[in-house]
Amino acid sequence: MHLFVDSLTNVDFSYLDHCRGIVGETWLANAALDGALDHQGMVVDFGIVKKTLRNWLDTELDHRLLVPTGSPHLSLSRDGDTVDITWQLDSGDTVTVSGPAQAFALVEAGEITAESVAGWCVQQLAGVFPTSVDKLSLTFSTEVIDTPYYHYSHGLKKHDGNCQRIAHGHRSQIRIDVDGKRSSELEAEWAARWADIYLGTREDLQQAQGDQLHFAYSARQGAFTLSIPANRCEILECDTTVEQLAQYIAATLAGSNPGAEITVRAYEGIGKGAVATARA
Repeated sequence: MHLFVDSLTNVDFSYLDHCRGIVGETWLANAALDGALDHQGMVVDFGIVKKTLRNWLDTELDHRLLVPTGSPHLSLSRDGDTVDITWQLDSGDTVTVSGPAQAFALVEAGEITAESVAGWCVQQLAGVFPTSVDKLSLTFSTEVIDTPYYHYSHGLKKHDGNCQRIAHGHRSQIRIDVDGKRSSELEAEWAARWADIYLGTREDLQQAQGDQLHFAYSARQGAFTLSIPANRCEILECDTTVEQLAQYIAATLAGSNPGAEITVRAYEGIGKGAVATARA
């Protein structure tokens, strides 16, 4: 018997890519289970499937930096609970990240793809379901977006939860209206501006050394550091919550469009976000 759960949950995270750098991403998770019927006439109760998989994905993938441990571009070391990562880019630049182990998902794969992560997850989940389940399958997909969107990564040191991790992110759409009329041109401009971007807060910037920016902060979960090429980063004077990102975009556009009312609907992953309005 085949059991399926589509759109089980979504996960927001970042991952390391040899060409793109740190990539903010959002995936929808879908699950399928094969097995025999138990005494209830079920393979396994849907409630158990949803709770088990959602909890595991929320704990092990969501708001983490996914690192492909089989990649030749990776150097990784551990000192107690601290993980130190150096990632080589195709440009010759490097990205370095350090933080507590819970901020990373060390995926046993040569690169991060929907397929490689799904296979790793299934391996990690072996044995968690009743013996009536013979096979677990997972697939990840992205939200269908027919308007401009961007991939951004960030960290929120003041956050009480997992957003404090210095390199997690989202795949997000954006809507921009000028005097009540949607502007696909401005949306495309910001999608290009924030393609595979790291959004850093200036007060977390410790040093700008040549073309490399060094960020660091301490939060409840521990100490975090990130070094990234300047051309893959935009520095903001505010924190990078979605509320402040929406306001930042609106205020920036208002400054270049005097007299116009700018309304920005910024998303944080799927189905959530903030709306801000500004006029110069």
